[in-house]
Amino acid sequence: MSATAQRSRLSAETLHPALGARVQGVDMRDCTEDTLRQVHDLWMEHLVLVLPNQHVTDEQHVAFTRRLGEPEIFHQEIIKSRRVREIFRVSNVDDDGVLMPPDHPVARQVALAQFWHTDSSYLAVPCMGALLHGIEVSRSGGETQFTNMYLVYEQLPERLRRHIEGRKARHNFGNLHSLAKLREMSEEEKAKVPAVWQPMVRVHPVTRRKSLYISPVYNDAAEGMDQASAKALLDELTAFASQPRFVYSHRWETDDVVMWDNRCTMHAVTPFDPRERRVMHRTTIMGAEPPIAG
Repeated sequence: MSATAQRSRLSAETLHPALGARVQGVDMRDCTEDTLRQVHDLWMEHLVLVLPNQHVTDEQHVAFTRRLGEPEIFHQEIIKSRRVREIFRVSNVDDDGVLMPPDHPVARQVALAQFWHTDSSYLAVPCMGALLHGIEVSRSGGETQFTNMYLVYEQLPERLRRHIEGRKARHNFGNLHSLAKLREMSEEEKAKVPAVWQPMVRVHPVTRRKSLYISPVYNDAAEGMDQASAKALLDELTAFASQPRFVYSHRWETDDVVMWDNRCTMHAVTPFDPRERRVMHRTTIMGAEPPIAG
Protein backbone atom coordinates (compact mmCIF):
# COMPACT_ATOMS: atom_id res chain seq x y z
CA MET A 1 0.00 0.00 0.00
CA SER A 2 1.34 3.44 -0.89
CA ALA A 3 1.93 6.11 1.73
CA THR A 4 -0.82 8.21 0.11
CA ALA A 5 -3.33 5.37 0.35
CA GLN A 6 -2.48 4.66 3.97
CA ARG A 7 -2.67 8.38 4.82
CA SER A 8 -6.21 8.55 3.45
CA ARG A 9 -7.26 5.66 5.75
CA LEU A 10 -5.89 7.15 8.98
CA SER A 11 -8.63 8.63 11.17
CA ALA A 12 -8.95 9.65 14.80
CA GLU A 13 -12.09 9.50 16.94
CA THR A 14 -12.01 11.57 20.13
CA LEU A 15 -12.80 9.42 23.18
CA HIS A 16 -13.10 12.02 25.96
CA PRO A 17 -13.12 15.82 26.04
CA ALA A 18 -9.91 15.83 28.11
CA LEU A 19 -7.79 13.26 26.26
CA GLY A 20 -7.79 10.07 24.22
CA ALA A 21 -8.43 9.14 20.59
CA ARG A 22 -9.05 5.87 18.77
CA VAL A 23 -6.93 5.78 15.61
CA GLN A 24 -7.97 3.62 12.66
CA GLY A 25 -5.73 2.73 9.74
CA VAL A 26 -2.49 1.90 11.57
CA ASP A 27 -0.83 -1.51 11.25
CA MET A 28 2.09 -1.67 13.66
CA ARG A 29 3.61 -4.53 11.62
CA ASP A 30 3.84 -2.43 8.44
CA CYS A 31 3.76 1.27 9.17
CA THR A 32 5.11 3.87 6.74
CA GLU A 33 7.19 6.83 7.89
CA ASP A 34 4.36 9.15 6.88
CA THR A 35 1.88 7.20 9.02
CA LEU A 36 4.32 7.18 11.92
CA ARG A 37 4.60 10.98 11.73
CA GLN A 38 0.81 11.26 11.77
CA VAL A 39 0.61 8.94 14.77
CA HIS A 40 3.16 11.08 16.61
CA ASP A 41 1.25 14.29 15.83
CA LEU A 42 -2.02 12.74 17.03
CA TRP A 43 -0.23 11.49 20.14
CA MET A 44 0.96 15.00 21.01
CA GLU A 45 -2.57 16.30 20.46
CA HIS A 46 -4.58 13.62 22.30
CA LEU A 47 -1.97 12.32 24.83
CA VAL A 48 -3.45 8.79 24.70
CA LEU A 49 -4.04 6.81 21.50
CA VAL A 50 -5.95 3.54 21.13
CA LEU A 51 -4.75 1.45 18.17
CA PRO A 52 -7.32 -1.36 17.78
CA ASN A 53 -6.86 -4.79 16.16
CA GLN A 54 -3.07 -4.93 16.45
CA HIS A 55 -2.29 -8.64 15.98
CA VAL A 56 1.36 -8.24 16.93
CA THR A 57 3.93 -10.54 18.44
CA ASP A 58 6.13 -9.27 21.26
CA GLU A 59 8.94 -8.84 18.75
CA GLN A 60 6.75 -6.75 16.43
CA HIS A 61 5.55 -4.71 19.42
CA VAL A 62 9.18 -3.96 20.34
CA ALA A 63 10.13 -3.17 16.74
CA PHE A 64 7.34 -0.57 16.44
CA THR A 65 8.33 0.94 19.79
CA ARG A 66 11.93 1.24 18.62
CA ARG A 67 10.78 3.50 15.78
CA LEU A 68 9.55 5.96 18.41
CA GLY A 69 12.59 5.71 20.67
CA GLU A 70 14.85 3.31 22.54
CA PRO A 71 12.91 0.75 24.63
CA GLU A 72 13.57 0.84 28.35
CA ILE A 73 14.72 -2.36 30.07
CA PHE A 74 13.02 -2.83 33.43
CA HIS A 75 15.36 -3.22 36.41
CA GLN A 76 13.55 -6.21 38.02
CA GLU A 77 13.85 -9.70 36.60
CA ILE A 78 10.52 -10.84 38.12
CA ILE A 79 8.41 -8.53 35.91
CA LYS A 80 10.48 -8.65 32.75
CA SER A 81 9.65 -11.23 30.07
CA ARG A 82 12.18 -14.08 30.02
CA ARG A 83 11.87 -14.29 26.24
CA VAL A 84 11.84 -10.65 25.08
CA ARG A 85 13.69 -8.47 27.57
CA GLU A 86 12.07 -5.21 26.43
CA ILE A 87 8.62 -6.51 27.45
CA PHE A 88 7.27 -5.50 30.87
CA ARG A 89 4.62 -8.03 31.89
CA VAL A 90 1.56 -6.36 33.44
CA SER A 91 0.03 -9.73 34.18
CA ASN A 92 -1.38 -11.95 36.90
CA VAL A 93 -0.23 -14.92 34.80
CA ASP A 94 3.40 -16.04 34.98
CA ASP A 95 5.78 -16.56 32.06
CA ASP A 96 4.66 -20.20 31.86
CA GLY A 97 0.97 -19.24 31.50
CA VAL A 98 -0.04 -20.14 35.06
CA LEU A 99 -2.48 -17.87 36.93
CA MET A 100 -0.80 -16.53 40.08
CA PRO A 101 -2.78 -16.41 43.35
CA PRO A 102 -3.56 -12.88 44.60
CA ASP A 103 -1.07 -13.21 47.47
CA HIS A 104 1.84 -14.06 45.14
CA PRO A 105 4.49 -11.30 45.49
CA VAL A 106 4.52 -10.60 41.75
CA ALA A 107 0.71 -10.45 41.59
CA ARG A 108 0.77 -8.07 44.55
CA GLN A 109 3.27 -5.82 42.80
CA VAL A 110 1.33 -5.79 39.53
CA ALA A 111 -1.83 -4.96 41.51
CA LEU A 112 -0.18 -1.75 42.72
CA ALA A 113 -0.91 -0.36 39.25
CA GLN A 114 -4.32 0.39 40.78
CA PHE A 115 -2.64 3.42 42.38
CA TRP A 116 -2.26 6.51 40.19
CA HIS A 117 1.25 6.74 38.76
CA THR A 118 3.41 7.69 35.82
CA ASP A 119 5.92 5.12 34.63
CA SER A 120 9.60 5.20 35.69
CA SER A 121 9.24 8.57 37.42
CA TYR A 122 11.75 7.15 39.93
CA LEU A 123 14.53 7.42 37.31
CA ALA A 124 16.63 10.58 36.92
CA VAL A 125 15.57 10.50 33.26
CA PRO A 126 12.02 9.11 33.30
CA CYS A 127 10.50 7.46 30.26
CA MET A 128 8.84 9.37 27.43
CA GLY A 129 5.85 7.08 26.91
CA ALA A 130 4.59 3.52 26.82
CA LEU A 131 2.62 1.12 24.63
CA LEU A 132 0.46 -1.55 26.27
CA HIS A 133 -0.85 -4.55 24.31
CA GLY A 134 -4.00 -6.26 25.58
CA ILE A 135 -3.41 -10.00 25.08
CA GLU A 136 -5.91 -11.43 27.57
CA VAL A 137 -8.29 -8.73 28.79
CA SER A 138 -10.53 -8.84 31.84
CA ARG A 139 -14.28 -8.32 31.88
CA SER A 140 -14.74 -7.89 35.64
CA GLY A 141 -12.89 -4.56 35.65
CA GLY A 142 -9.27 -3.90 34.75
CA GLU A 143 -9.96 -0.71 32.81
CA THR A 144 -7.02 1.66 32.46
CA GLN A 145 -7.74 5.25 33.45
CA PHE A 146 -5.71 8.17 32.15
CA THR A 147 -5.73 11.75 33.41
CA ASN A 148 -4.67 14.89 31.52
CA MET A 149 -2.08 16.56 33.74
CA TYR A 150 -1.91 19.66 31.50
CA LEU A 151 -5.55 20.43 32.33
CA VAL A 152 -5.08 19.45 35.95
CA TYR A 153 -2.27 21.99 36.30
CA GLU A 154 -4.16 24.69 34.41
CA GLN A 155 -7.25 24.27 36.59
CA LEU A 156 -5.55 23.89 39.97
CA PRO A 157 -6.92 26.21 42.64
CA GLU A 158 -4.52 29.08 43.32
CA ARG A 159 -3.87 27.76 46.84
CA LEU A 160 -2.57 24.43 45.49
CA ARG A 161 -0.64 26.13 42.71
CA ARG A 162 1.27 28.19 45.30
CA HIS A 163 2.18 24.98 47.16
CA ILE A 164 3.75 23.30 44.12
CA GLU A 165 5.43 26.15 42.24
CA GLY A 166 9.20 25.64 42.44
CA ARG A 167 8.82 22.59 44.70
CA LYS A 168 10.09 19.05 44.11
CA ALA A 169 8.63 15.72 45.16
CA ARG A 170 10.62 12.57 45.83
CA HIS A 171 10.00 9.54 43.60
CA ASN A 172 11.10 6.34 45.26
CA PHE A 173 10.57 2.87 43.76
CA GLY A 174 11.11 1.49 47.25
CA ASN A 175 7.85 3.15 48.35
CA LEU A 176 6.04 0.18 46.79
CA HIS A 177 7.26 -1.93 49.72
CA SER A 178 5.37 0.33 52.13
CA LEU A 179 2.13 -0.41 50.25
CA ALA A 180 2.27 -4.22 49.94
CA LYS A 181 4.31 -7.24 50.97
CA LEU A 182 6.54 -7.71 47.93
CA ARG A 183 9.52 -9.80 46.96
CA GLU A 184 12.72 -8.10 48.11
CA MET A 185 14.86 -6.61 45.37
CA SER A 186 18.47 -7.71 45.00
CA GLU A 187 21.21 -5.23 45.88
CA GLU A 188 21.96 -4.90 42.18
CA GLU A 189 18.31 -4.04 41.45
CA LYS A 190 18.19 -1.50 44.30
CA ALA A 191 21.35 0.19 43.02
CA LYS A 192 19.63 0.90 39.71
CA VAL A 193 16.76 2.86 41.28
CA PRO A 194 17.92 5.28 43.99
CA ALA A 195 15.23 7.79 45.01
CA VAL A 196 15.20 10.99 42.93
CA TRP A 197 13.67 14.44 43.32
CA GLN A 198 11.54 15.70 40.41
CA PRO A 199 9.86 19.08 39.85
CA MET A 200 6.15 19.10 40.67
CA VAL A 201 5.57 21.26 37.60
CA ARG A 202 7.23 20.20 34.37
CA VAL A 203 7.40 21.56 30.83
CA HIS A 204 6.76 19.15 27.97
CA PRO A 205 9.80 19.16 25.65
CA VAL A 206 7.65 19.01 22.48
CA THR A 207 4.46 20.95 23.23
CA ARG A 208 6.10 23.33 25.76
CA ARG A 209 2.96 23.11 27.90
CA LYS A 210 3.18 22.90 31.69
CA SER A 211 1.70 20.00 33.64
CA LEU A 212 1.48 18.76 37.21
CA TYR A 213 4.10 16.06 37.73
CA ILE A 214 3.39 13.64 40.54
CA SER A 215 3.39 9.85 40.71
CA PRO A 216 1.50 8.92 43.88
CA VAL A 217 2.50 5.26 44.06
CA TYR A 218 6.18 6.35 44.19
CA ASN A 219 5.97 9.73 45.96
CA ASP A 220 7.04 9.58 49.60
CA ALA A 221 8.19 13.16 50.32
CA ALA A 222 7.86 16.76 49.18
CA GLU A 223 10.64 19.31 49.38
CA GLY A 224 10.58 21.55 52.46
CA MET A 225 7.59 19.79 54.06
CA ASP A 226 7.25 17.37 56.95
CA GLN A 227 5.95 13.89 56.16
CA ALA A 228 2.35 14.53 57.24
CA SER A 229 2.08 17.81 55.31
CA ALA A 230 3.66 16.27 52.21
CA LYS A 231 1.24 13.33 52.30
CA ALA A 232 -1.73 15.66 52.71
CA LEU A 233 -0.61 17.76 49.73
CA LEU A 234 0.00 14.75 47.50
CA ASP A 235 -3.33 13.19 48.50
CA GLU A 236 -5.17 16.41 47.67
CA LEU A 237 -3.41 16.76 44.32
CA THR A 238 -4.20 13.13 43.47
CA ALA A 239 -7.87 13.57 44.34
CA PHE A 240 -8.08 16.73 42.23
CA ALA A 241 -6.35 15.03 39.27
CA SER A 242 -8.65 12.00 39.35
CA GLN A 243 -11.88 13.94 38.77
CA PRO A 244 -13.95 12.52 35.88
CA ARG A 245 -13.61 15.74 33.87
CA PHE A 246 -9.89 15.02 33.48
CA VAL A 247 -10.05 11.23 33.05
CA TYR A 248 -10.55 8.84 30.13
CA SER A 249 -11.21 5.23 31.17
CA HIS A 250 -10.30 2.61 28.58
CA ARG A 251 -12.27 -0.64 28.44
CA TRP A 252 -9.97 -3.13 26.78
CA GLU A 253 -10.64 -5.32 23.78
CA THR A 254 -8.25 -8.09 22.76
CA ASP A 255 -5.35 -6.75 20.65
CA ASP A 256 -5.89 -3.14 21.56
CA VAL A 257 -2.60 -1.32 21.85
CA VAL A 258 -2.81 1.83 23.93
CA MET A 259 0.04 4.32 23.82
CA TRP A 260 0.33 7.23 26.24
CA ASP A 261 2.66 10.12 26.95
CA ASN A 262 4.09 9.77 30.45
CA ARG A 263 5.30 13.39 30.39
CA CYS A 264 1.77 14.81 30.74
CA THR A 265 -0.49 12.00 32.02
CA MET A 266 -0.99 9.67 34.96
CA HIS A 267 -2.76 6.33 34.80
CA ALA A 268 -4.25 3.67 37.06
CA VAL A 269 -6.01 0.33 36.63
CA THR A 270 -9.48 -0.27 38.06
CA PRO A 271 -9.88 -3.37 40.31
CA PHE A 272 -10.87 -6.69 38.75
CA ASP A 273 -11.48 -10.26 39.88
CA PRO A 274 -8.00 -11.70 40.57
CA ARG A 275 -9.27 -15.14 39.51
CA GLU A 276 -9.67 -13.77 35.99
CA ARG A 277 -6.62 -13.91 33.73
CA ARG A 278 -5.28 -10.53 32.63
CA VAL A 279 -2.22 -10.52 30.39
CA MET A 280 -0.90 -7.19 29.14
CA HIS A 281 2.55 -6.62 27.63
CA ARG A 282 4.10 -3.16 27.83
CA THR A 283 7.01 -1.51 26.15
CA THR A 284 8.39 1.71 27.56
CA ILE A 285 10.16 4.43 25.56
CA MET A 286 13.24 5.87 27.25
CA GLY A 287 13.33 9.59 27.87
CA ALA A 288 16.01 11.82 26.39
CA GLU A 289 16.44 14.30 29.25
CA PRO A 290 15.47 14.93 32.88
CA PRO A 291 12.11 16.67 33.42
CA ILE A 292 12.22 20.39 32.61
CA ALA A 293 11.06 22.35 35.64
CA GLY A 294 8.15 24.69 34.98
